[in-house]
Amino acid sequence: MAKLTETQIQEKLHTLPDWKYEGGALVREYIFADFAVAFAFVARLAMLAEKANHHPDIDIRYNKVRVALVSHDSGGVTARDISMAEKISRL
Repeated sequence: MAKLTETQIQEKLHTLPDWKYEGGALVREYIFADFAVAFAFVARLAMLAEKANHHPDIDIRYNKVRVALVSHDSGGVTARDISMAEKISRL
C-alpha cells in the first residue's frame, strides 16, 4: 500500500478528531477513569486490530493509553492506518 504524503495525512486528520501526526505515525491518547477501564479498552482494541490484521503500537500508563498507527512495511502512514484510526475512534 502506498505511503501517504504529509499533505494527504493532514487532510485526513480533519476527519479524525483527537488524532495527531507525530513521529511519522498517527497518534491518539485516551484517558480513562482507572487502569481497569483502560485495560478493557485495550482488550477491545486488540480484538479489532486482530480482525483487521493491522496492529497498532499501544502504550498503557495506568489510566492513559497511547495508540500509534504506522504501516512499517510501507515506510509510513497509509490509507490502511487512516481506516484503522476511524475504527478505533468508534470503540
